[in-house]
Amino acid sequence: MTHQVLPLVLASTSPFRKELLSRLGVEFSAVSPDVNETRETGESPDALVRRLALAKARSGSKDVGDALVIGSDQVAVVDDEVLGKPERADVAEQQLARLSGRSVTFLTGLCVLNTCTGHVQVDVVPFHVVFRSLDSEQIRRYVAFEQPLNCAGSFKSEGLGITLFERMEGDDPTALIGLPLICLTTMLRNEDLVLP
Repeated sequence: MTHQVLPLVLASTSPFRKELLSRLGVEFSAVSPDVNETRETGESPDALVRRLALAKARSGSKDVGDALVIGSDQVAVVDDEVLGKPERADVAEQQLARLSGRSVTFLTGLCVLNTCTGHVQVDVVPFHVVFRSLDSEQIRRYVAFEQPLNCAGSFKSEGLGITLFERMEGDDPTALIGLPLICLTTMLRNEDLVLP
């Protein structure tokens, strides 16, 4: 049983983040944040996801009244290069070919904004994935089947993307899906939201 002091708002249209948040057994609404996700010149991947998580929470806080607003953003990083959402199958295949046999760091920025007090909590949760060696036919079949075109790194770990991995390393596997629940639970408790 939970006791919510303020309404909870998820500033995301991601079905994956909605599913993850629903695991906590709390009522929430979701809004679509209006944020330009372009990386600023010289901005580190860590600073990028931190800034975007905060920007999404702030955007989502408009017109919601007193609430706890959650913003999140994720990037895949290889060789200090940020890999975004591929949007097209050929780009997804190129990304996965590049990731074949390599270690990739996924950075998930998380923000909880209390619109009543103005209190802001922001953190970045890393998660590492080591990909198997993949041939072009495996990559083509995977992309055609799962269509991971809206996923950073071109895979869905909650689906068949798991078959592409040799191993995963990190403190919170939900960070890989885009909403680190261990960190989020701590932030919500800091705002007096009682969880089971």
